[in-house]
Amino acid sequence: MPAPMTRDPIDELAPVHADEQQRHEGVWTERLVLFLRIMAGVSMLKGLYHWAEVCGFIGAQDGGFFGHGPQWQTATIFFAVIDLVAAVGLWLAAPWGAVVWLTAGVSMAVIAMFFQQVYGAQPEIVLLEGGMIAAYLFLAIQAAREHPQ
Repeated sequence: MPAPMTRDPIDELAPVHADEQQRHEGVWTERLVLFLRIMAGVSMLKGLYHWAEVCGFIGAQDGGFFGHGPQWQTATIFFAVIDLVAAVGLWLAAPWGAVVWLTAGVSMAVIAMFFQQVYGAQPEIVLLEGGMIAAYLFLAIQAAREHPQ
């Protein structure tokens, strides 16, 4: 009968490496997570800006929230909610966060491009949202190539 294995008590005190999995990720995955965290901050600021409009901290000289039409009110409330939800999902790097963020970005670009009566003509918003979405797609594709299945 073999002798029982003896364990060194020092091994039991070894630190736990919680980020062990992250160390094995590639550079593109790290860049994607960094991008998602930056976009989480931007989404949070956008959401807070829309809530400031709803609450009357911004735009009070224009009659406040109720001084605008129902299209503007609906779009503002939509973006106030969806941008903050996207910020949480992006910060967690959860797949649903990217989906919510993409939905918010595409929605903002569509409103700025096709429904100019809501926020006015804003071609720079379309370019910014399109650029951020293109950057996300590029980083996501590069990160996916690092982890072939």
